[in-house]
Amino acid sequence: MTAPVVGIEFGSTRIKAVAIGMDGKPLASGAHEWENVFKDGVWTYSLADAEAGLRDTFARLKEDYAARTGEPLRRLDALGISGMMHGYLPFDREGRPLCEFRTWRNTITQEAAERLTEAFRFNIPQRWSIAHLYQEILNGDERVRDIAFLTTLAGYFHWKLTGRKVAGVGEASGMFPIDSAGRGYHPGMMETFDRLTADRKYPWRLRDILPEIQPAGGDGGCLTEAGARLLDPSGELEAGCPVAPPEGDAETGMVATRSVAPRTANVSAGTSIFAMVVLDAPLRGLYPEIDVVATPTGKPAAMSHANTCTGDLNAWVELLGGDYGALFRESLKGDPDCGGIVSVPYISGESITGFAEGRPLLLRTADAKFTLANFMRAHLYSAFVTMKLGLDKLKPEGCKLESVTGHGGIFKSRGIAQQYLADALEADVTCMETAGEGGPWGMALLAAYTRRAKEGLTLDAFLDEVFRSEEKSTLRPTPEGVAGFKTYTERFVKALDAERAALALK
Repeated sequence: MTAPVVGIEFGSTRIKAVAIGMDGKPLASGAHEWENVFKDGVWTYSLADAEAGLRDTFARLKEDYAARTGEPLRRLDALGISGMMHGYLPFDREGRPLCEFRTWRNTITQEAAERLTEAFRFNIPQRWSIAHLYQEILNGDERVRDIAFLTTLAGYFHWKLTGRKVAGVGEASGMFPIDSAGRGYHPGMMETFDRLTADRKYPWRLRDILPEIQPAGGDGGCLTEAGARLLDPSGELEAGCPVAPPEGDAETGMVATRSVAPRTANVSAGTSIFAMVVLDAPLRGLYPEIDVVATPTGKPAAMSHANTCTGDLNAWVELLGGDYGALFRESLKGDPDCGGIVSVPYISGESITGFAEGRPLLLRTADAKFTLANFMRAHLYSAFVTMKLGLDKLKPEGCKLESVTGHGGIFKSRGIAQQYLADALEADVTCMETAGEGGPWGMALLAAYTRRAKEGLTLDAFLDEVFRSEEKSTLRPTPEGVAGFKTYTERFVKALDAERAALALK
């Protein structure tokens, strides 16, 4: 049996690995549960926990691969690492972290984000690495002077596995804006940043500390002996396989849904949720609710990113016994507008609606139809509603969505969340058999493409081959569902006044 290709993704609640063949078919998987912590005012994960989780994930993948194929997993044909985009992970010249890892969930960089947005005339969200860096500069953090390398979680583990300080172009686009051709960091904005910080007299310029950019299929280096031992301390895994440029979960979501060409769109739903619309021209306006990032090949994409999707929903499902399928199906009996029940699922801040922190709330009118069906339907609607509010900002650009592909665990129960999303976006929504595999499968496909790119094959053409036989289903919005979701959205926006009041509770 030929060696498999492996994709590993550091998600918000799971580290997951998927092994595939060169045809893209999943062969085995492994996962490790983990959770971020709120420590000293910062959402973070311990790097020690991340390394332990990576090893456990790979060990579980080995077990599953041996059980399914009858062969030991000792050699890989290619490997790729992806993870939660954005955040702040700086290192000194000796490779020591200069502070705790700060995740995308943090909303502590408003001043920096606003100043950079004004200086660049380009939206810089609070999550982006450059916003975190500039906020530390504004805060006067002396550790900034010692930065030799600034990266993301995926970039960090790529560095540990290969020795290369590399980022895929999509991942890099969540650190700092990319030029219009998608080939590198925007040179004019880099010069602007250096001017903004010139009075600090740091011993580095921005280009000195950011990772090298590589497109899909580019040179990400090879798995070193030290990297192989990090993944597999047993010593069984061979070094030497090519490692794809590390990518963000937004980009692996695009690949996993074959949404990398202009005018395609996808929604990736997990602990957070984002919708990606691949653009055929730059946006005319500047929208604080919309990130402009890049596909793995460097094409511009508009992203509506909400920090909260399934976190509060999962908590309620577990409280009610944990049977996701049964509770999701029960929601189908609910009223199209959820009968007067509204869930505000904000566990953390939400930049789209202007919250620096969150308090999960459940509200209902005095005459609400307070049934389990409406209760569950409201929570499923709320998994999508903030992301929808962001996408609505694109309407003046003429970015009408005609078809969207959804992926992530929320879509595993067939036809339920998929239908609610179609009604929310007023667009056809397609889900594939691999909808639940999500980002790690998308990263595995990018790793496989590192092999095929040498043949001169484009990423679009490669994905055409992979998805040719993929089973899929498409649901269209219904008039009653569209009307119901509109009513729910109006109530949700009004309920945000209660969320603001709740933030006074300590």
